[in-house]
Amino acid sequence: MDRLVYSADVINHAVLLIVTTHPIQYQTPIWQALQQDGRVPFEVWYLTNFGTKPSLDQEFDQTFSWDIETLSGYPHRFLETAEGATPTDFWRCRLRESLRDRLRAVGAKAVWIQGWQVAGYWQTVREAKRIGAEVWLRGESNDLLPVPIWKQPVKRAVLGRLFAATDKFFCIGSANRRLYRKFGVPESRMFAAPYAVDNERFARQAAILRGRRAEVRRAWNIPDDAYCILFCGKFIAKKRPLDLVRAAEKLRASGQIPKVHLLFCGSGDLGGKLRDACAIAYDAECRDSSAPAAPAVDARPRASFTGFLNQTEISRAYVAADCLVLPSNHGETWGLVVNEAMASGLRCVVSDACGCAEDLADDSYPVGNIEALAEKLSGGGRSQGKVIGKKLPAFSDTVAAVSAAYETCQGHDPNS
Repeated sequence: MDRLVYSADVINHAVLLIVTTHPIQYQTPIWQALQQDGRVPFEVWYLTNFGTKPSLDQEFDQTFSWDIETLSGYPHRFLETAEGATPTDFWRCRLRESLRDRLRAVGAKAVWIQGWQVAGYWQTVREAKRIGAEVWLRGESNDLLPVPIWKQPVKRAVLGRLFAATDKFFCIGSANRRLYRKFGVPESRMFAAPYAVDNERFARQAAILRGRRAEVRRAWNIPDDAYCILFCGKFIAKKRPLDLVRAAEKLRASGQIPKVHLLFCGSGDLGGKLRDACAIAYDAECRDSSAPAAPAVDARPRASFTGFLNQTEISRAYVAADCLVLPSNHGETWGLVVNEAMASGLRCVVSDACGCAEDLADDSYPVGNIEALAEKLSGGGRSQGKVIGKKLPAFSDTVAAVSAAYETCQGHDPNS
């Protein structure tokens, strides 16, 4: 069954085929911008429909769908994949059909994959090479993650094979580019396509809410005179949310920021431990949507838990907070929450293990170093209303990179 769905005019010769796991809120604006730009004829081919209807995210432990439009403004279709395919299951997220005939039918000159984390991407590369089309890659991995010695030969062999079959690489940041360099990829095959969010939308949402900041804070029981530090994301080990609690304890004990207040947006496995470590001022997951006021003598830092906030809701947290902290370990290949917060005018403190640290953050610290995190927080001020840090990348940067790559595309005519 060919489940072809178009949100724009049908393209007889797509030339560029973009294969990705599912509609992603950070990717679809790129597809829409490419369509509006008009220089590169393309289609997006999805391996699953995850997120287009209520779906379970196991790490968030939440069933949700994105509250922004992800399937309009560009041509797309859903491919036939294995039953039960999800974006996080390597073997299940595989094709049940051969792409060769499809690629020939649309006149594919290049095929662009978004990494190598699912079997469907590897199948796509094989099919593209068989018809003589170029392979383009935009992956998230970088050179920051320490790799055990025993694992290095395996990684070099596997990724070396993929990179050798890849004609063009879209680099999301400095650490990502260095990874490709270390595998011998020449600069001539790399194009800057930095990770971005809809900067204008987040700036606009924050500007609308900023006049109601006190009201938003009161709704979550955040005192007007408290210094509010935001953690936004999944409550899982790689995100290290408990580091923020420990840093807040030091700030209170030293008197550097006596009225520190933590704001946790999200959910996940570590939710129970976080709540045990904090004096809860508000908890959206309680039946009455709030928690009893913590005793005045409670030594734990005060905290509010908003639960999961969708894309149109998250701006409330960025406006309520005085600073965002991303304390993640090397598993954080980028950290788009930093892009969102910066576009909203919020100061960000980021661990040096995060992929975005050297490209975006002015305030970074050694991952896991609680003293250094506390020092960074104590040295900062409130920064609501203006973008802090380095220049924010935009979707237009990726559109420009794709257009440049297309101009030099050497793919053979698949119909010849």
